[in-house]
Amino acid sequence: MTAEDDTRWLVIDGRRWRRTDPAIPEALRTELVGELMAARRAVQAGAADARARVHDAKVALGERGEPWWEADRDLRDRIERATRTLLRRREGGTVCPSEVARVVDGAGWRARMALVREVAAGMPDVVVLQKGVEVDPASARGPVRLGFSPAGASPPARARRTRPGRARRLPPAGRPSG
Repeated sequence: MTAEDDTRWLVIDGRRWRRTDPAIPEALRTELVGELMAARRAVQAGAADARARVHDAKVALGERGEPWWEADRDLRDRIERATRTLLRRREGGTVCPSEVARVVDGAGWRARMALVREVAAGMPDVVVLQKGVEVDPASARGPVRLGFSPAGASPPARARRTRPGRARRLPPAGRPSG
């Protein structure tokens, strides 16, 4: 294997595995890996949708699907799966399209914003929100968020409900907050 292959592949017991896309920002990579681990635990528990969740997370991380190092790759599938994976991880929360763009193209994320919004608009289980209200993605101007539609696929229940680094501390019992 060449030095370039070392950044793309990991060899374990003679078997070659694709590495995670190194362009994914660390905080987002941590969320994706967290959902991957939750999905793997769901496989062990026998959950019906667990294998699809594992596949979504692996594609979002760049470990499956179109190779992340190829310049002319089609990003639509990875955008869909990254959106679903982040939404599942943020149970009941939303995702900024820029976060999805950062997952699929690292430093070149700004050039992917229009594609992320276009793909999200075509996802039946995802809604586009502006100030918490569902909007038409084609006519929305300004910042938007993506969330699971109420009628669409809802994320599975998990014990952890906060994003990494954003946990809120509650005051000790009997003390006023302030």
